[in-house]
Amino acid sequence: MRAIVPLGLLLLVGCGPTTPPSPAPEPAPVTSETPSSPQASPQAPIATRKDHVLEAHGHQRKDPYYWMKDRESEEVLGYLKAENDWTRAALAHTDALQKELFTEITGRIKQDDSSVPYLLDGYSYYRRYIEGGEYPIYARRKGGEDGDEQVLLDGNARAEGKDYFAAREPKVSSDDRVAAWAEDHVGRRIYTIFFKDLATDELLPDRIEAVNGNMAWAMDGKTLFYARQDPETLRSHRIHKHVLGTDPKDDPIVYEETEDTFSTYVWRTKDKKFLVIGSFQTVSSEMRFVDARSPDAEWTVFQPRERDHEYSIAHKDGHWYVRTNTGGATNFKLVRTPDGQTGKASWEDVISHRAETFLSDFDVFDEHLVLSERSEGLPMLRVRRWDGSDDHYVLFDDPTYYAKPGTNPSIDSATLRFDYTSPTTPWSVFDYDMNYRKGTLRKEQPVLGDFDKTRYQAERLWATAPDGTSVPISLVWRKDLGGPRSGRPTVLYGYGSYGYSLDATFNAARLSLLDRGFVWAIAHIRGGQELGRPWYDDGKLQKKMNTFTDFIACGEHLVSEGWADPERLYAMGGSAGGLLVGAVLNMKPELWDGAIASVPFVDVVTTMLDDSIPLTTGEYDEWGNPNDKASYDYMLSYSPYDNVEAKAYPALLVTSGLHDSQVQYWEPTKWVAKLRALRTNDTTLLLHTNMDAGHGGKSGRFARYHEVALEYAFLLSEADLVETP
Repeated sequence: MRAIVPLGLLLLVGCGPTTPPSPAPEPAPVTSETPSSPQASPQAPIATRKDHVLEAHGHQRKDPYYWMKDRESEEVLGYLKAENDWTRAALAHTDALQKELFTEITGRIKQDDSSVPYLLDGYSYYRRYIEGGEYPIYARRKGGEDGDEQVLLDGNARAEGKDYFAAREPKVSSDDRVAAWAEDHVGRRIYTIFFKDLATDELLPDRIEAVNGNMAWAMDGKTLFYARQDPETLRSHRIHKHVLGTDPKDDPIVYEETEDTFSTYVWRTKDKKFLVIGSFQTVSSEMRFVDARSPDAEWTVFQPRERDHEYSIAHKDGHWYVRTNTGGATNFKLVRTPDGQTGKASWEDVISHRAETFLSDFDVFDEHLVLSERSEGLPMLRVRRWDGSDDHYVLFDDPTYYAKPGTNPSIDSATLRFDYTSPTTPWSVFDYDMNYRKGTLRKEQPVLGDFDKTRYQAERLWATAPDGTSVPISLVWRKDLGGPRSGRPTVLYGYGSYGYSLDATFNAARLSLLDRGFVWAIAHIRGGQELGRPWYDDGKLQKKMNTFTDFIACGEHLVSEGWADPERLYAMGGSAGGLLVGAVLNMKPELWDGAIASVPFVDVVTTMLDDSIPLTTGEYDEWGNPNDKASYDYMLSYSPYDNVEAKAYPALLVTSGLHDSQVQYWEPTKWVAKLRALRTNDTTLLLHTNMDAGHGGKSGRFARYHEVALEYAFLLSEADLVETP
């Protein structure tokens, strides 16, 4: 619902309130003044208030904007259009700047670009872009990178005539005859699976609608397993089996996840021997498997689910390898167990638990084990031979960076492909010879124009939270525009939920802010997993307030140490990071000159009380279940929408998507309406709703940067860095 990844894949200072806070006073009802077009001298629309009372645990909340929860209502659509008109009018003085930013940002992109190919089953697979093309072309070459090209999926051709288009990378059947992929034409992440005969280049009549895009082939070349979501909640709850040439309407359900806090997915092991169905919940997981050569056989449960036990599995040479947090392994450990003895009573340690190191993932090769670890907030890659003759780390020099294994589909390879980036280093792909410890740069993301990485500098700082916890901050700036502590306008970006680690990466679009004097900072706050699993546990449920106080401490540190201009500090976050922005604006509005909240999850209590809203039940262990009074009271203490008050707020730009499946459009819409009604000042307050997209905004390689240009123009305007015509 709220995460920026498919699977979602904080200690309160003082005491939480024993009773819910009193709602802020509401103004008298007014009639909405909503112009129909920019030519009608737009003014900020004032939303109509309609009496609506929500009650839980004997406590009542007034929600005069509850009526906005109707995507088909002409009144709602009219209001959204009026807000868009007002945003265009209010930022009209930046029109030239927005065009300049869009041209500048897209001008850095190499249009006829391609990915580094990876080898699988005798083919070299890659994606490439053509001049002016918005979408990738997925292709392969037989026998290596010099063979003849075969196009699997042309995204530009498939997207023609569509307002929105997204496609999953094609998966080729084991007999190499058919490619399957999934397409979304709305942005709500509801896909249709298509099949293509690779011999004739023709689409097959098989077409599977209303799925979530997750799929895996069996080894017989004709059986595809795929996941389907509940049509209302969008929870991935069923795994179906399709045999080519049969009617998809008759596809049997091979597994149904009946517990409404779990979601389920299917994949094939790297050694191709097994198909796995995984069921996942915030604090628990369960796997079941079947021989990939016998897709009609019964599935076997690997280890039955248990509360607070998470695990993931891989298979190699008659053994299963398991990343698990069982037995008090808070930061996870790696164990193994032989075929036929999958229960945890047979598990033996391969990598024991370490309190100072978080085991975030692992990968298996014939001769090597690769571990993705985190220590002191930074990611690390560890390579170990199975025979114990070598165990080493791949070393990186930047003070803050991101590194992770890339695409490594072949188990018999001695080469580890990994991705590397830092705030000053464009995304890079390396092939690392695990035997000889030698890395080869295969590609660095091209940045066109006069980009010179030596102009920029990155650093990592530590702020101190109110409870004494040290919180890391990554930041980057352009060196020749002033010293490192020259009090520049600064964006502080954060997320802090779902255990998602918000690492310091390169963003070519961001150069447009850095080149105009901004500092970009990332707050690695609790709720992520940058400093291990305890970092996550201390930033969720009844400790969620830590996320917000950490972020505020980071902002205050940047100001007190001279990094940020105290008059030009901006908060920014999206989705659950938008919740973060909303909370800190309520808690410390005077710290910020402005903020951007993208698709923000701000109506926490109302959403989490409504189990018909997509993905709600699966997040009770992230936010709490408000059907429990203690959770209700605590969530109500920070819910941005519920805590809007009659006081001065900083400037704010809010973005949303009408078809968002993760944060419903009405949350940011209601929030802006309430802020406009209650705030006591007249700073900029804007809502921009993309009427043709969902959680990720516009589709397409270039079109998405119109929204980035809008956001950057807002920041530059609020920082008084826009030249008035």
